Amino acid sequence: MNDNPSETFSPSETKPSATIAGSNAVGREGEQQCLDHLKQVIESEEDGVRLKLGELWHYRELLYFLTLRDIKVRYKQTLLGVTWVLIQPLLTMLIFTLVFTRFMRMNTGEMPYPLFALSGLVLWLFFANAVINSAGSLVFNAHLITKVYFPRVYIPAASIGTGLVDLAVSLLLFVAVAIYYRIAWQWSILLLPLFLLMIALLTLALGLLFSSLTVKYRDLRHSLPFVIQIWMFASPVVYPTTIVPENWGWLLFINPIAPILEGFRAALTGRAIEWPHVGIAGAIVVVLLIVSLYVFRRAEEQFAEVV
Repeated sequence: MNDNPSETFSPSETKPSATIAGSNAVGREGEQQCLDHLKQVIESEEDGVRLKLGELWHYRELLYFLTLRDIKVRYKQTLLGVTWVLIQPLLTMLIFTLVFTRFMRMNTGEMPYPLFALSGLVLWLFFANAVINSAGSLVFNAHLITKVYFPRVYIPAASIGTGLVDLAVSLLLFVAVAIYYRIAWQWSILLLPLFLLMIALLTLALGLLFSSLTVKYRDLRHSLPFVIQIWMFASPVVYPTTIVPENWGWLLFINPIAPILEGFRAALTGRAIEWPHVGIAGAIVVVLLIVSLYVFRRAEEQFAEVV
């Protein structure tokens, strides 16, 4: 038996304390890494606007949940639910059909007027409703903007996503009416997604632009529906472009909705598509989307203070 007190313990007896110290160090390191991961640095845009595409990809699932939330809120406690998406274009089509076939004779070529009107109304109602809803989306979601950080662009984008769901339902009605009139399907219908994409991007561009402006100028929410209504009658939604006088034809070149609608109808019936007009419309959509993203990102840092 060793009587020396300094030799009564072995290195193995120090292992628990060393392990605890080591685990505490590892725990503190892991906690710090977790905090660093959760930190979000909100940088000023004075040195330039950054799109932060990586950030948008990181939060991509948030767009799905925001869209799903908007869909549930829209149809919660409604009597007819999603049927309203079909009623609006159907009743509007019937009214314009009555006016332009009974009281006024409208020549729409090989396409029956009800189908002609519905093809324009389905796209237009998506465009108009999505733009108006996205314009006020930031103001309506002020409680989210002021409490937690996430890419604000997903709020108006969720309104566009909700509109796309409505558009998909409306297209079912459009297909049913096309089958009723026995439209001969052509290979050109494969181009229909192109025009749907163009109008979706145009809607997104205007949604981003108007939503960022509405945060500062609240009266835009009241004037925008009136502007959209005027825009409808300036576009060939319920009438063909052939009735537009030649001296007013320049309006069709600066109005991107017109080539999109005409291209959609031409792809449906197999008529020749005016590709120069479609190209101009596509260029306008791309430029408008870039400008809208710039304006939105420029104003984003002030949303929490102004909203």
